[in-house]
Formats: sequence, C-alpha cells, structure tokens
Amino acid sequence: MRLTVRDCLELDAFRPCIIAAGKRNLDSNIRSVSVMDTSDIKTTLKENGVREQMVLTSFSGMKNNYKMQVRAVRELSACGISALVVLRYGRGLDELDAQTIEAAEAVGLPFIVIPKENEVKYADIIDQVMNGILIGEEPKNYLINNTVSHLMDFDRYKTFPAALKEAAVNNEFQAVLISKDFNPVLVVETRHKVTVLDAVRNLQKRYSNDDRGIYGILDVEGIAAYWGSIVIGGEDYFLLLVDNEEKYSAVDITKLAEIIELAIGMWKYNPVRDVKAEFIKALMRGNKNLAYTLQEEMTPKDFNILSIFYGKGTNTQGARDVIENFEAKTQAEVLIINEGEESYGLIIEEKSNQDEDRKLNCLMLYDELKETSKNIRLFHCTGVGNVSSASDCFSLINETWTFVENVFPYKRVFTKYELALVSSCINLQLQGGHIKRNYAELLEPFNREIGGNKAKQLLSTLETFVLDAGMNSSKTSNIMGIHTNTVQYRLKRINEILGVDITGNRVIPALTIALALKRLERAID
Repeated sequence: MRLTVRDCLELDAFRPCIIAAGKRNLDSNIRSVSVMDTSDIKTTLKENGVREQMVLTSFSGMKNNYKMQVRAVRELSACGISALVVLRYGRGLDELDAQTIEAAEAVGLPFIVIPKENEVKYADIIDQVMNGILIGEEPKNYLINNTVSHLMDFDRYKTFPAALKEAAVNNEFQAVLISKDFNPVLVVETRHKVTVLDAVRNLQKRYSNDDRGIYGILDVEGIAAYWGSIVIGGEDYFLLLVDNEEKYSAVDITKLAEIIELAIGMWKYNPVRDVKAEFIKALMRGNKNLAYTLQEEMTPKDFNILSIFYGKGTNTQGARDVIENFEAKTQAEVLIINEGEESYGLIIEEKSNQDEDRKLNCLMLYDELKETSKNIRLFHCTGVGNVSSASDCFSLINETWTFVENVFPYKRVFTKYELALVSSCINLQLQGGHIKRNYAELLEPFNREIGGNKAKQLLSTLETFVLDAGMNSSKTSNIMGIHTNTVQYRLKRINEILGVDITGNRVIPALTIALALKRLERAID
C-alpha cells in the first residue's frame, strides 16, 4: 500500500498538527516509522537515517542544543527520510528554535509539529501509520492491529521480548528468533505441541540460500510454521512463526513478520548473543579466557568436550541427518557453526551423563559423516576434555589442515595423530638444520645405491605402504594397481637397500617422518 506524508495528515493521530516546513514534499512515500531520542548525530543517523522513513521525536536527547537539532534535520534529510514529526508533550510551536524549522524548509523536509492540545503518543502514531502502510483501505485486520498495539506500546512494556510475548499470547501465535548458525536466541512459546528444537531442525532441512527474504511454510509434526530471513544490526537471523490454531493466512503471517521486524528496529532490540557460536569461535581464535567465561553462560555449563572438528563439505542435509541421529542415540550434543561449505564444531557431554563408549561413538560419527559424500574432509581431535585442550586442538588443525591432505592423499578423515605428525614435519621444514638432514639421509641409500627411475619406483612403493596403506601389502597393491607379489618383491628389495626391517618398532617412527617430510616438500615446491 502506497502511503504518503499527506495521507498521514488525514489520520486521527495528526489532528491537530502544524506543518511547519516542507509543504512542497508532502507527497513523499512512507515505508516505515522510527523514534529518535538520541543525543549524538552518529547514533541518530545509524538508527533513524532510513530512506522513506517517518521519524518521530521530541528532541529529548538534543534538548536546548539547537545547533545539533539543525544538523540532525539536514543529515536525516540527506539520508532520504520522508518526514520529521515533533511531539512537544505540552510545549507549543513557539518553543521550537526558528533555525531548526528554517533548516527543514531549506532542504524541503516535511516538518510536522504535534501541538500541546493533541495528546497523542508515539504508539498511537506508529499504530495508525503502520496500519496505513500494511493494510491501507482494507478491512481492519485484528491480528495486525492487536499485534501493533502491543509491540508499539512503549509505555506499557519495558522490553521488546515482553511486548512480543503479550502479543503472541493475545493472538495465539509463537515466535522464535534463530541465529544464522541455527541456535535459538529468542523464544516465545504459547503452546507446547512441538519443541523449538523440532522446528529448528525442520528449518535446517528446508533452508537454502535461494530462500533469503521469502516466508516459507514448514510442517512441524502437523503444525504449520512460517519462516523467513531478517537482518538485525547487520547480522542475519531467521524468524520462525507458528500459527497455533491455523486460522491465519500466509498473507497475515507475512504482514505479522514485517510488523515484528519493524518493531525490533524501533525498540532497538539486540538479540541475546549466540553463546554457543561465540564459544566455538573463541576456541578457534585461541582466546581461552573468553571461552572459559562463555562456558559459564552456556546450558549446560558443566560439560566435557569429547571432540573438536573442522569439516569441508559437511554443510549438507545428509550430514545434518547423521548428526541428528547421533544426538538421538547418545547423550552427547553437537555444537556447530557453518561458514559456507566449511563447518567448525564440538561434541560435548554433561559430566553427569558420561558414556563409556563416548570416544568410540565420536569416531563412528565421523565415519558415518564421511560416507555421506566423497567430497567430505574431516579433521578432528577426539578425547579432548577441557577448554584449554580444545583450543590447542583447533590451533593444531588450523596449522596443518592445508598440508595434511598432501601427506595423506587417500584419507578423508584425519585424526590428531596425522595432524601432530604433519605439524612436526612443518616445524622441521621451517627450522631446517641437521635434524631435518638426519631424516632426509634415511632415504639417501635409494639414490646412492640404485638411483634413477628404479629408486623413484621403490620410494613410491615405500611411501604408499607406510603412509597410505597402514603397512598392508594387499592394500598397497590396490592403491598402486600392481600385483601383490610385485609389492612383496619391492618391499624385500627396500629392506635390503636400507639394511633394516622397515616394519620394526624402532624403525617405523623415523621412517614415517622422513617419508612425510618428502611429501610435504613436494607439496610446498
């Protein structure tokens, strides 16, 4: 519905009013309403400088500061607001500074003053203007009108959640505000047929990036739930609305969502931070002190960290289904944040609910995740314990994940053992010196005694046998595409050249590092 400043002047809330300036622009469109009570220009523009917005104020934050009032008028006009409405609360037009009115006239900004005999309140103006924007000349919509009357009643309610709760109770709907990492940050429940977790999981299954800005419908155990994406303070969120009695249309719910989003802005409501996501990010950044502080804010807060992980290609519905089944079967919880195709997460367990098979369960989860796609790569440290260890493990992953795939090209799930090995090789590579030379010289007999293509062939077989096949000759033959007898012959020849049994307990550790260093050097070169 197109609503202009001139249309607003016909509303009851503006009778009487004084058009003090900007009469030539009364046909400007109005798309939203805000309240200005700030005392500095930067905040004023951030909260109220929205194109085609009607700004309501009493200049309470700029009382007697007429220079700032003039500047606010000029800069808000430059932002494209449609009108400035001043409620004097008993003070007349004569108490407004002439320079403020002159500034509005100079920029052509409609400057409307509500005189002392009009005792209208902010909520009354917002209610009538928003009805005009959303409903226009259509019959009165009880859901919208009643919701607006609650959400815009700044005198009755102290906070936005309190106003939203009362609106939801009176109009039989439920609302859930969800972070971009699918963690609920504001929940208003008025009926308990389904859980918030059920709704969030259904949303995860339904959502794709193509759905941004569209209010879709979810079926949550037979209950209709509507959802859409909104932006609050520059951050992306999801708003999920449930029609308890299924008596509203999709158009009604869409208008309801618009009203809630506008109210969030007018209340200047900032959602409670997503503590779980911030906890993971603190661990990833190595900020242990912050992580310990955030742990105290989490529910539950008394938990063990069983495993931490980083995944590529794991942000899929198949992976989410595997995680959901894992949580249902075990007493553990998976905390996860997604950044595009990459995922970072923890597996935690309340200390009072420790499972004897918890490590095994984690390893089985990673194996099942691996099977959901050939493109998945998982890097994990299992058997972590506390915040400090978890942070160190994330540091280990961050240091090594770009190299570990080069050292172990046939693996798709990497444990802390592979990561620690590659970390040691990276340090040796950076430090150089005699220690690195000691490892390199373990492989020198191949070049010194046989050289050429034969040496490369035997070295390739040794690398595959030790690093890829777990010292299994049959698996080595499958990877290399050669007969098992050929592998056995080459391994015998390798033993002769090196003068040791390569499977010996005191031989394999140094040999593994030497071979891993060689692969790492090739990757860097």
